[in-house]
Amino acid sequence: MNYHDITTDDMLNGDGLRVVLWVSGCTHHCRGCQNPITWDVSGGLYFDDAAESELFEKLARPHISGVTFSGGDPMHPLNRSEVCRLIKKTRTLFPEKSIWLYTGFLWEDIKDIDEIKYVDVIADGQFELENLDNNLCWVGSPNQRVIDVKSTLKSAKVVLHTK
Repeated sequence: MNYHDITTDDMLNGDGLRVVLWVSGCTHHCRGCQNPITWDVSGGLYFDDAAESELFEKLARPHISGVTFSGGDPMHPLNRSEVCRLIKKTRTLFPEKSIWLYTGFLWEDIKDIDEIKYVDVIADGQFELENLDNNLCWVGSPNQRVIDVKSTLKSAKVVLHTK
């Protein structure tokens, strides 16, 4: 898996101060995407042991609320296994920290991936430039959902995360 950046103290991609892993690879190519440089699955840097150590060192800081997986698309077929491994490892090492995931895929398409149960919030759906709404929290267009994963898995219907 390749990635473009690991950012810290991010307040725009989930609740609280977060570490964000920006992975490479997205097939959705949404018009008006905020991060088209991440579309190429071969772009960026290889996610090696040093990058993983950096991610977890930043996540260990006491003021960090959790990690967000974004990109590109963490659920791109070439990213899924590595991102799922990182999700599970994050939950094991930092059970008190929240895990957010942004994907252009719909909940209905990824809900059966085993490691999804470790994610707290998923923002799903492709961005629609023609429906841009800057008043939304955490997403750019109203077709995108910010899903409370644990509540959704319990109720078997999509439950939206609220601020």
